[in-house]
Amino acid sequence: MNDCIQQLEATGDYRVIKRFTPVAAYCEPNEAPKRIGIFLDTETTGLDVETDKVIELAMVPFEFDASGRIYRLLPEYNGLNDPGMPIPEIAQQITGITDEMVKGQAIDFAVVKQLLSQAAIVIAHNARFDRPFCENLLDEFKAISWACSIADVNWQEEGIEGVKLEFLAYKYGFFFEGHRATIDCQAGIEILSRPLPVSAEPVLKRLLETARRTEIRLWAEGAPFDKKDQLKKRGYRWSPGENGKRKAWYRDLPEDELDAEMLYLGAQIYSREITELPMDRFTAMLRYSSRL
Repeated sequence: MNDCIQQLEATGDYRVIKRFTPVAAYCEPNEAPKRIGIFLDTETTGLDVETDKVIELAMVPFEFDASGRIYRLLPEYNGLNDPGMPIPEIAQQITGITDEMVKGQAIDFAVVKQLLSQAAIVIAHNARFDRPFCENLLDEFKAISWACSIADVNWQEEGIEGVKLEFLAYKYGFFFEGHRATIDCQAGIEILSRPLPVSAEPVLKRLLETARRTEIRLWAEGAPFDKKDQLKKRGYRWSPGENGKRKAWYRDLPEDELDAEMLYLGAQIYSREITELPMDRFTAMLRYSSRL
């Protein structure tokens, strides 16, 4: 079989990808200090954190070291959850989860708390989505560092333009049946274990380096309306001012890029020198939380 695969790929006209099979461990045990991370995924009734509910939560703990090597995968948790409302048809189609499956089901928060108490970090593939939903479930999700396997790895810099989990899996030569929480977590850990295509660093190592940094949320308060397209192109997002938050364009950037960004805003957006704008400093303890 391997000979056939090699012959096909050697032509340059074919690429063979393999069905993903979860593994028990990625590296042999050694004396390096280990910490525990949790890859997490949620399935929900929709996209609105204020009105939609979690219908499935999966948490897959794993051991890792400071160099980004992954060791054992530890016993996982998966729980369905009755949202107390009918699951919309579109959510049932995407997740495969029906009203009958979740009827009377509830997440075991005692198990979730125990897993979180042992972990140093929670990782999600789109933590900006998952963290607010999890914080609505349990306060313990607010008191732990979070990282994102989309935003905390510069995939484009590594020659990969798509960031959907299934696409990253394809680029790494495997496929899986997605949109159920546990398999998504296991596939995510598989990707974390791989080297980046250009730098050859472990994906997890790069993610952890990004997660450790202090960032600034810079608010371009009072920016001229006709500069909105320029701000969007530069990566700014619009905050409509709901729930007591500022009504302004904002961008998250590393602390050491602040001075350069202020110069850019003065020259290109405000057309005057800018010495002060509202800003918030944050780390992985608050990153991706709707409390920011």
